[in-house]
Amino acid sequence: MRGRSNPLKLPAARGAIVVLIDGLGAAALKARAGYARTLAGALSKKSTLATGVPTTTAAALSTLMTGVLPGVHGVVSYSVLDAATDRIVNQLSGWGGSVDPQVWQRCPTVFEEAQSEGAVRGVAVGPARYSSSGFSAAILRGADYVAAESITDRFAAALEQVRQGSAVVYLYIPEVDSAAHAKGWQSDAWAEALEEVDGALRAALARLPRDVLLLVTADHGIVDVPEHRQILFDENPMLVDGVRHVGGEPRLLHLYLESDLAEGERRALLERWRTAEGERAWVRSREEAIAEGWYGPVDAEVAPRIGDILVAARSLVAYYDSRTATAGSRGMIGQHGSWTSEETRVPLLRFGA
Repeated sequence: MRGRSNPLKLPAARGAIVVLIDGLGAAALKARAGYARTLAGALSKKSTLATGVPTTTAAALSTLMTGVLPGVHGVVSYSVLDAATDRIVNQLSGWGGSVDPQVWQRCPTVFEEAQSEGAVRGVAVGPARYSSSGFSAAILRGADYVAAESITDRFAAALEQVRQGSAVVYLYIPEVDSAAHAKGWQSDAWAEALEEVDGALRAALARLPRDVLLLVTADHGIVDVPEHRQILFDENPMLVDGVRHVGGEPRLLHLYLESDLAEGERRALLERWRTAEGERAWVRSREEAIAEGWYGPVDAEVAPRIGDILVAARSLVAYYDSRTATAGSRGMIGQHGSWTSEETRVPLLRFGA
């Protein structure tokens, strides 16, 4: 778009397809390269990026679609506190009521900006179940949504859109992430999902117009956390005394404290967390995390959405509150959200123009 820099040094092209493979970390791709010869064959040290923290879909895709960091666009985690209603809101599926996707995600999308400039059409291709979701309304504003169920059909739909004229097409693939959550990235199920994506990509590249650029990237990587590495932190009453809400996700907790908790008690709780978990997690207050740039520049409206205390796993552990955790969430093997290189380093692979 006019006036924007080009730090990735992308070539001029009539159109572009951006393939987002949810949960495909560079380390996992390299480790399972035999199942993805097209993807892994394009992977090098110069073809990776560091995604932002938290390494979670809601925040990372909001950043991808707006070009700004979570402290500005406002989607700072998987689940966050809506102070207006004093409730924790799921940022993928919990939209509605006081959390208006047109307002909560605070920035124009790249599709809206392109539309306002009259530059190119914006198109999003993904499964039909996401076409009218609140999260799609938050991050895909300005794009036409084309539903296609199979991975092969999504690539075909994307190719058809760029054949029709100048367009930027976002193609979403959730299957790899889903397999990782259910079975882990070291499982046969994950390898099969990766192999399916690689085959569909290879077939699509054979039909890609020569003047169209195709990029492959991801929102975050993944680590496998076995059940015996789950930490039920509420079993230590000293770690939950004064905590009103628990948000975030198992590898990056957001702890929201009681509003009337005295400053001394807040500091004491922070220190108790550091003493208990400092060897296997980065523990920060909200103010410390903001000062260290975890979320980029943080607008005043966004700051209360960040937990008073943040607990980001540095080893292979996941934090759960057994009082509220569901069997489904505790059944997840593949996990993400924190700062490790396996979670933050993702591919940026270039094909075509």
